[in-house]
Amino acid sequence: MSAVAAPPKPAAGPAGHRSPAVVAPVSWRAPIAYVVVAIGALVAFVLAAPKGRETTFTVSTASDFFQIAPVTVSSTSAALVLCLIALALAAVSIWAARSRRTIGVWLPAGYGFVLVLAFLTWAVAGKAQPLPLTGLLQGSLFLAIPLVFGALAGLLCERSGIVNIAIEGQLLAGAFLAAVVASVTSSAYAGLIAAPIAGAVVGLLLVVFAIRYVVDQIIVGVVLNVLVIGVTSYLFSTVLKVDAATFNSPPKLPVIDIPVLSQIPVLGPVLFRQTVLVYIMYVVVAVLQVMVFRSRWGLRMRAVGEHPKAADTVGIKVNRTRVRSTVLGGAVAGLGGAFFTVAAGLAFGKEMTGGKGYIALAAMILGRWSPRGALAAALLFGFADNLQVTLGIIGSPIPSQIMLMTPYVVTIFAVAGLVGRVRAPASEGIPYVK
Repeated sequence: MSAVAAPPKPAAGPAGHRSPAVVAPVSWRAPIAYVVVAIGALVAFVLAAPKGRETTFTVSTASDFFQIAPVTVSSTSAALVLCLIALALAAVSIWAARSRRTIGVWLPAGYGFVLVLAFLTWAVAGKAQPLPLTGLLQGSLFLAIPLVFGALAGLLCERSGIVNIAIEGQLLAGAFLAAVVASVTSSAYAGLIAAPIAGAVVGLLLVVFAIRYVVDQIIVGVVLNVLVIGVTSYLFSTVLKVDAATFNSPPKLPVIDIPVLSQIPVLGPVLFRQTVLVYIMYVVVAVLQVMVFRSRWGLRMRAVGEHPKAADTVGIKVNRTRVRSTVLGGAVAGLGGAFFTVAAGLAFGKEMTGGKGYIALAAMILGRWSPRGALAAALLFGFADNLQVTLGIIGSPIPSQIMLMTPYVVTIFAVAGLVGRVRAPASEGIPYVK
């Protein structure tokens, strides 16, 4: 008859007394931040806001199955209710910290949602033009495209142990080649196919210097970004600008309406009335979520990024795996670069990516090196980007210069305040020499 092992007892202290179990200290950072921000919102959006104004939101679009009437609310009253809900959620956070309970993602998500809604209620109060909520969400998803692909590229590289700072250059190279090929062939889809090739070439350069010549990966990434900016700027000035009609007039990807699904109010226009690049993004995120965490290929890639020596001892080719993952990541980033030209319907311009590669890196970290998390983080940054565009059109009390800073400020606060303690792959940035 087998014996059942008893649970370990606390270690005996002096004179036979038992030492109390060690308890982790309570972190009050998040609860305090919740309270401070909610009180600040209450003061700004309610107490200091002009009284007697109204805010109108529109939800439906012309092609929906049924129409939802515009919603008009008292700006001050609606903001007051939303701020009180935020304070209640902050109180729940304090209670959870005191009782050492773990709260799911629903609390920060709900807290952020009510505060953003309170901000929107205050920002467009008294404006003649209503705020189109569906259009705001639809544009946020569209603007998140390069961030999602860039974050996925960084994830593929860093999970295998290669730090990819060159996402900015891969996006820019993809945008350049997509514009040129689409212009020459008069086909946006041809440009979409060509974009990953440019990103893969930049990824190949990164991995050659990082593995073959064992150069510091961060330095190589920064140099590649500068190199791509210089090459594309030179070609833009000497070729594209001289004959823009031939080389820099890319056609735009058409918007594809998914029958039936695109006519569902709110969700339909946001999710199913987009370009083919958005639908490709859905597929890539879903496939990588499964492949990275549920397949032998993903297990080998993560093993190489965590403990390359152990992976080598069981027969995994460490550097070969890193080369393949980095080139694949570069191709994914290059595909995201097509957003700036063929998806947005714009001609190529110097440095048109505008730092989106670095925001994609932040989305990868905020998403904790997970495709699903990277998607959520990129949508947050895409919303911040589209918000400043929408409010710039409607008008808001905030100066336009500050609104232009919104995506970058949100990035800093999200990474500094929401990430918490995260652990990158253990061997990222460390060359493996057998």
